[in-house]
Amino acid sequence: MQPDSLQAQQQFHIRQRLRMMVNQYEVHSVAPDGSEGGMLAFAQQKRLAFKEQVTIYTDDSKQQPLLGFKARQRLDIGATYDVTDHAGDPIGQFRKDFAQSLLRSTWHVEQAGLPQITGQERSLPVALLRRFVDSLSWLPYHFDFVADGQPVFSVIKQWGLRDRYVVQVQHPQVDRRLVIAMAIALDALQAR
Repeated sequence: MQPDSLQAQQQFHIRQRLRMMVNQYEVHSVAPDGSEGGMLAFAQQKRLAFKEQVTIYTDDSKQQPLLGFKARQRLDIGATYDVTDHAGDPIGQFRKDFAQSLLRSTWHVEQAGLPQITGQERSLPVALLRRFVDSLSWLPYHFDFVADGQPVFSVIKQWGLRDRYVVQVQHPQVDRRLVIAMAIALDALQAR
């Protein structure tokens, strides 16, 4: 998909594939009837990597990288992740706010030209249940990302056996590649 076409997308569906040694994610457009449309991107993360890194490709053939994100440091607590395009040029960054995430997961996203974006789990009761009752860690969660009190994008985990998400973009200037990276990171990195 061309960057202009990707930037025009207002909604994505993200679905995790079940694999033994890697996390894989499909990013799809949304058809006019609300169902899953064509594939926009495909992501793969090696499990148990020494330094977190996810590469996002144009499709599941993994021939053409689209973007990626990588931790700056090896220690994962409060790590900052740099998001770069296929050529290694910066798109933005995100990091988990460790202190605020003790009760309700909170992330900070930065893109040049935009104010800092903060994303937080929408429901404190669900966040608490997921943390303190291990058998309920599967509960769906919703993240709202805002900048200066205005909605930028949201990520909503759907009910089901596989991890599935609906990503809704409200801000026209937020880079959709950064949104895709953050949405995939919510699944890939959330439990850490």
